[in-house]
Amino acid sequence: MNIPILGMNKGDAPFSKEAARSFTLPARFYHDAEIYELEKDAIFARNWWYAGHKSQLAEKGSYFTARIHDQSIFVGRGEGGDLKAFYNVCQHRGHELLQGTGRTNVIVCPYHAWGYDFDGNLRAARNSENMTGFNKCDFALKPVRVEELCGLIFVNLDSDAVPLKEQAAGLEDEIRHYAPNVDDVVFAQRDTYNVQSNWKVMVDNFLECYHCHVAHKDFVDLVDMDSYSTTVSSIYSSQLAGAAKSTDNSAFTFEKGDVDFGYAGWFLWPNLTIWVYPGDANISVLQMIPDGPNGTIEYQDWFLPTPTPSKQVAEAMAYQKDVLQPEDISLCESVQRGLKSNGYNQGRFVVDKTESELSEHAVHHFQSLVADALGAELE
Repeated sequence: MNIPILGMNKGDAPFSKEAARSFTLPARFYHDAEIYELEKDAIFARNWWYAGHKSQLAEKGSYFTARIHDQSIFVGRGEGGDLKAFYNVCQHRGHELLQGTGRTNVIVCPYHAWGYDFDGNLRAARNSENMTGFNKCDFALKPVRVEELCGLIFVNLDSDAVPLKEQAAGLEDEIRHYAPNVDDVVFAQRDTYNVQSNWKVMVDNFLECYHCHVAHKDFVDLVDMDSYSTTVSSIYSSQLAGAAKSTDNSAFTFEKGDVDFGYAGWFLWPNLTIWVYPGDANISVLQMIPDGPNGTIEYQDWFLPTPTPSKQVAEAMAYQKDVLQPEDISLCESVQRGLKSNGYNQGRFVVDKTESELSEHAVHHFQSLVADALGAELE
């Protein structure tokens, strides 16, 4: 498929490399079925995808599965303690090997009982000893790139991909600065949301706080908006908000503790956001998983010092699930409907010279990454 060059379609305004004078991506990028199909290979088969957390693989033989569109992957802890990732498919007749999470000494296919170790080697294939010219080495599992960053585990279907820590140089140091206990947290909870909007609408929404005073009254009471800043860098961006206004606010009550500077949030290309709330130690990730051109499945995974949250963190989690997420989901679903209107094609990024808390330069940064991945030409 050939993506129409931005700015050259009839009615399109220019998408510029300069955020302050750029129009947004044309609306078709958010609902066109062909563009959605192109994204599968151009974006998601070539970039680092959040799959889980190291605490879920604490023991030898533990594993979890993940899916990148129609590609099923599993990640496991091998004999030597190393992380290993493979396509989740038996090399005999193509049956999926593992489901969900668990622990096992041998990976046994539920179809014909071929058995593999966590280095991907075929260890057992019933009746193969009676075959001519059968070599188990020819039927090893196909590996997938895997990398860990601050306890988060990522996979990449592109065997030639640049390492994540190299692509996102500086991100680990930032996270460790604002979440000093990141090595000590464990998986606590997953919240799931089904949203009727394109995944990019969800990312766009996260990347600006221009809407916060209008749509998130409790959030602006939680953090000091006068110190809110957004910085873009390579394939990620950072949102930081100084010290919290008050430990007693309309979002949730907290005592200053392990995290007392305020709020920190990061976007990591292509579809992951990372959150740190004030108060007791916590870090969470919110992943926007494409579910068709007009749908997104969101997973928010919480990581805490213990699987059971403290009273304060429980309140923060409830605020996120019951207040902030519904507010954002409603906004994004309305935007998705509006993007299909005959009365809209493109808007203009609001970017001021100081890149204040009202600036949308991080949205432009993300949309530029999308345009570049899809081979769309920028002015």
